[in-house]
Parts: sequence; C-alpha cells; structure tokens
Amino acid sequence: MHTQQSLPVEIAGLGRYVPDKVLTNDDLAQMVDTSDDWIVTRTGIRERRIAADGQATSDLAIAAARQAIERAEMDPAELDAVIVATCTPDHLFPATACLVQSALGAQNAMAFDLEAACSGFLFAMGNATAMIGSGMGRNIVVVGAEVLSRITDYTDRGSCILFGDGAGAMVLRRAGKGEVIYTEMGADGSWRDILLVPAGGSRKPVTHETLEQREQYIFLEGREIFKLAVNKLTELLERIPQRTGISMDEVKLVIPHQSNIRIIRSACERGGLDPDKAYVNIDHVGNTSAASIPLAMSEAVDEGLLERGDLVLLLAFGGGLTWGATLLRY
Repeated sequence: MHTQQSLPVEIAGLGRYVPDKVLTNDDLAQMVDTSDDWIVTRTGIRERRIAADGQATSDLAIAAARQAIERAEMDPAELDAVIVATCTPDHLFPATACLVQSALGAQNAMAFDLEAACSGFLFAMGNATAMIGSGMGRNIVVVGAEVLSRITDYTDRGSCILFGDGAGAMVLRRAGKGEVIYTEMGADGSWRDILLVPAGGSRKPVTHETLEQREQYIFLEGREIFKLAVNKLTELLERIPQRTGISMDEVKLVIPHQSNIRIIRSACERGGLDPDKAYVNIDHVGNTSAASIPLAMSEAVDEGLLERGDLVLLLAFGGGLTWGATLLRY
C-alpha cells in the first residue's frame, strides 16, 4: 500500500523516554560468550536501556507521550486518538493504548494498539495521518513503546546483544506548515518464521514444554533478516524519488529503524544515499523495535539536526515481514 497524496498534517510535538538502567556490552560479556569489540563491530551497539522491575510498556509510553503533548502545547483533552505501536503490550487486553489514554487524561480520545514489530510506528503513523486527512480526528498522539528485555533470551548471544527498552511519541495535527508527502506500508507473511516469538499466542500457548524450550523469547535468523532488510530498504530508497519526484539530495535527514549499523550502511551504499544523512543512535539505545524511529527523531530534533520545513525520510523493516516509509516536511 502506498499513497502520494500530500496531506496537511504536521508534527506538533515529539517526546521520548528510556529507562535509567544501562546494560553495556561488557555486562553482556559476563552473561554470554561475547565481547564489546565483537558486538560493536557487528551491530554498532555499545549499550542499551533496560526497564526496571515492575516497569511496563505503558509506563514508558506514558512518559514519552506526556513530553510530546507538552511540547505541542496541547491539553490531553484535545486528543482525538491515542495509538500505541508495540509488540510487548502490558496485557493481551486491554490495549496498552487504553492505559496510556487514562493516565494522560485524554478522556475524549479513542485508543488502540497496533502491532507490526519494528515497522509498527510507521504503520501507526500512516493510520493516524489517514484519520486526520479524512476528518476522523484533528489531534492524535502516536507512541512506539517496547520492553523487549522481557522477551529477550539472555542465554542466546546472537539475539540478546541487540535489544533494548524505550519509547518515542509524536503528536500529529491537521494544521501548520508540515505535510506528509508519501507513505508506504508493506508486508510479506511468507517470511514469518525467521523473526518471531514462537510461543505465547493462540497457536502455541505457554506450557512447561515451551518454557523449557525457551520459546517465549525472540527467535531470529540473522543472516536471512540482514539480506532481506538491506534489499527492501534499498528498494525504498530507489523507489521513493521515482514516485515523488523528490531526490535524496533534497532530503535533510533519513531516520531508519535502528536495527543494525551494518544494515543501515549497506542500504545507504546500495541505495546511493550519503551515509552521513542517516541518523544513528543505536550505539546507546540498541534496537527498540517500534520505539526506534520516534525515539531517534526526537533526539535528532533536540540536537538541532532538523528545522521546520526540512524534508525527512523515515524507513522501517521488521518482523512479519513488514516494512514502511514516510516522507514528510517537518
């Protein structure tokens, strides 16, 4: 699915939150057979944040959303919807978004979760943009939030080095000078088995056997994911200028999902993008799945790398398999 219709939707405020606890590569080297040099070379990650005991996805989401709403200078009662993108919800139901809505005091807002793994935030942002463009709402807060440490197997050195916890939020509204120029969302379920949590759903409920097999944790096939991610991100980098008439030279910053520095660099090289245009914060937060893009964009704005009127390209690839792209004027 893609759309080239420019919509008068602006980012009114950005927010983020990461837990206090830091898990370094040296810490992981005490848990599995790895080293700081090995992890940095292969992923670009030096440390990641880990939620405290009793701290859930909704807690991170609430903190990020509050900051975004404050920066938008908006009353939570003005919100028409709260959308939370996550694959680590507090509960199967109610939706984590309902918990966020209540805590924010957004009593006039509908609330729901959206799950598309690492592409989840762009899928949620696409839905919010469509809702605003169609008149279903004027003000929507979209949150990407994850506590991936709860589904990470810290005996698997191939996966435990990657993931961290965090949240990022964005208030979208129908006003101002911003615009969403291009949105693309896609999926290919035939690759579902290379990145998944095998047990815990209706197909394979948790049992003593699944716990013994550690199937409640993330399973991934790194080499396959690497190839597919690079191919798809390269394809997006080549296709978007063709469909929009906007060259990558005009884009101020590209904010990709922070999965692996080698994936980002390889996609830039193959897609003809100057690697310096790709914002990277994976070194200190790791892979935070749906939280990755809004968390990174909030950092980039605070660092003065983006100003109003700049063109920004957001790119994601994740389990499903899913992928997404959004070209916008900030």
